[in-house]
Amino acid sequence: MFGESIKASSSIEVLYNKIVLLSRNKSFFVDMSIKDTFQNKINLIFFHTCFLFIKAKQKNTGNLYKDFYQKMFDLIFNKIEINMRELGFGDVTVNKNMKFLVKIFYNILINCENFKSKKSYEKEQFICKYLYDGKAAKTDKKTNIIEYFDKYHSFCLDLTADKVLKGELNFTYK
Repeated sequence: MFGESIKASSSIEVLYNKIVLLSRNKSFFVDMSIKDTFQNKINLIFFHTCFLFIKAKQKNTGNLYKDFYQKMFDLIFNKIEINMRELGFGDVTVNKNMKFLVKIFYNILINCENFKSKKSYEKEQFICKYLYDGKAAKTDKKTNIIEYFDKYHSFCLDLTADKVLKGELNFTYK
């Protein structure tokens, strides 16, 4: 009984660490000119996670998967809360920001659901809203980030649920 729980927790940690690694890719901040801020780092984690969650929703698989994704959601927000406290934010600020971040997460999730069918300018507006403070980025930077998330979205759709459960998220861009 405990072995399965520990195994699931470790695979969730592995998946979370891979998502963080993808989100900390230097090319976002250098090649795509995303400002290196706490909020943008969190939003990148949200984008990467949302495409995985959409994959799970499409398969509409059993309780094992739903439990896994709930634990993943809880882990992400727990890690964010811990980081905010380490940065010196107080209880009131952390609680206020956590409510705001949950709202952002769900907004990103809803918009990612039909990402593939969006036109290029709609993708651009969506991404600029969360990663460029709502301001338009330079054209080549926007093209790169849209291309990145198009490829990442396709990669996620091709993943098997078992690979996600095992934390096998081996995406490389370019």
